[in-house]
Amino acid sequence: MHETSGNDTIGADGVGGDDEGNTAKADGGRGRSRWTREQAASIERRHGNVAPPAGPPTVDPFPDIHIWDTWLLRDRHGEIADVNGWRLAFSLTAPADLLPGKRHDVAEIRCFYSADGTRWHDAGPVFDDGALGQRQWAGSALYDDGDLYLYYTAAGDETAAEMTYTQRIAVAHGGTVTASDEGVELSGPWTHETLLTPDGEWYETEDQSRGMIYTFRDPWFFEDPATGETYLLFEGNAPAPARPGDDAETDRRREFNGCIGVAVSESGDPLSWELRPPLLDAVEVNQELERPHVVVADGRYYLFVCSHVHTFAPGVTGPDALYGFVADAFDGEFRALNGSGLVATNPPSAPFQAYSWMAFAHDEEVLVQSFLNYYDFAGDSLDAIADLPETDQRERFGGTLAPTLRLAVEGDRTRLLGTLDAWHIPTPDEPLPPADGSSLPTDAELGGEIRERGAIGGYILGPSGADGGAETDGDDDGTRGDGGDVDSTVDGL
Repeated sequence: MHETSGNDTIGADGVGGDDEGNTAKADGGRGRSRWTREQAASIERRHGNVAPPAGPPTVDPFPDIHIWDTWLLRDRHGEIADVNGWRLAFSLTAPADLLPGKRHDVAEIRCFYSADGTRWHDAGPVFDDGALGQRQWAGSALYDDGDLYLYYTAAGDETAAEMTYTQRIAVAHGGTVTASDEGVELSGPWTHETLLTPDGEWYETEDQSRGMIYTFRDPWFFEDPATGETYLLFEGNAPAPARPGDDAETDRRREFNGCIGVAVSESGDPLSWELRPPLLDAVEVNQELERPHVVVADGRYYLFVCSHVHTFAPGVTGPDALYGFVADAFDGEFRALNGSGLVATNPPSAPFQAYSWMAFAHDEEVLVQSFLNYYDFAGDSLDAIADLPETDQRERFGGTLAPTLRLAVEGDRTRLLGTLDAWHIPTPDEPLPPADGSSLPTDAELGGEIRERGAIGGYILGPSGADGGAETDGDDDGTRGDGGDVDSTVDGL
C-alpha cells in the first residue's frame, strides 16, 4: 500500500485563512485557497450559466443499464488518449431494472469506446473480480506508454458482512487494452492497490466526520504542464472540529467542510503518492466538492468541481451545478470563477436534470459532459422522488449521458455558448458549429433566485445570499450517502 500521512498541521481548528481572504500558508509555502461564504452568497442563475432544458433522451444507446459518472481515458498531458483510433470512456453503471436511487449500492465500472465521438460501443464491465471495496465509485483513467492505470474509489469494506460506507482511493493496473478495427477489449489480470486513506490531520476520517456526508473519493490524475510535477486530486473533508466559544449556528456551519485534496508523486510514478494539504477548502460553505479536475487553458489552471443544493451550509445556497476556480499556477491562489464559483447549472424547470459534470479542452472552448439525471422533475428537493410511484421514478430518470455543454473561458469569467448532442465527444480535429448562446434561457426566464430547497440535515437552504438557514421539523439523520431510494447524497460519486 502506497500511503503517506503528513506530520505538519494547518491549525488548531483544521482550517486556514479567513473569510475575507483566499489563502493560508501550509506545507512548504503551498497556499490553501478557500471558497468563502461571501463568494457563495452571490450565486444566482443568469443567462450564460444555465443550460437549456434537455428533455427525455432522444436516443439511449444502452437502455439496459443506468449510466452516470463518466470519465475519459487520458494521457499524462491530460489529452484524451487515442488507442489505435479509438477513444475510451469509463462510467459507473448498474442494471436499468433497479430503482435509480438504488444504483449506487451495486455500482460497477464499465468501458465504452468510439472512433468518431458519436457512436459508442459497450466493452463491458472492466473488473471481473478482485476490485477493492464492496462497490466501486468514480475516478480517472491514465494511458501511459501503453500501460493502463485505472484510479477509482473503493467504497465499503469488502470484508464486512453488512453494507459499509468507508472510502479509500485505489488503483488497478496490469490489465491490457486490445484495439483493432473490430473494436476494443480490456482484459486482466488486474492488480488492485489502496493508494491513499485519510490521515485525520489534513483529511477527515470517517470517525471524525460530523457532517451529513463523509467523503474521501474521486481520484483524478494531473501532470502540471509547466513543471512536470505529478498530482492526484480527490474530494475530501477538512477537519473542522467543534471549537470552544462557537455558538450553535457557527458550529453547525462548520460541519460543512468540503475540500479538494491533493497527493504528489515526487518521482512521477503513477503508483506512489504522498498526501499534501488540501488545494482548496469550502469550510462553512459546502460539504461536497465532487469530482475535482483541472483544465489548463491560456496558461491558466481552471479547477472544476460539482456539488448539490443540499450540501451548502446554512445561510448560503447554490443549485446542483458545476462550480469552478482559476489560478495562474497550480500551486497559486485559486479564485472563484465569475465571483461566486458558479459555472453551469440546470434550468429552474428541471433543477436536477444533469449532474457529475466533467470538463475538457477542445480547440478554443471547454466542453463539459455529464449524465442525464431527473430531467422531468421540477420539485424543490430530490427527497420528493422517493414519494413518487416506482414507474415515475424510472420514467423521470435519464441514466444516460446528457447533452455536452460548450463553455467559453476568459480569465476569471466563463459563459455557456450552447450544447452538442448527448454522447457527442468531438474528435480533436472536429470543427464545431457556430454558437452564440441564443439557445440558452434568458434572464427573464430564470429570475435569478435559487428556489429549490435542500432539506437533508434538518435545514432549509434559502435564496442565494440569504442569511441563516431556517431549521425544519425534519430529522437530521446523519445521512452519509446510504444509497437508499433517493440518490441525492451520492449522485456525483
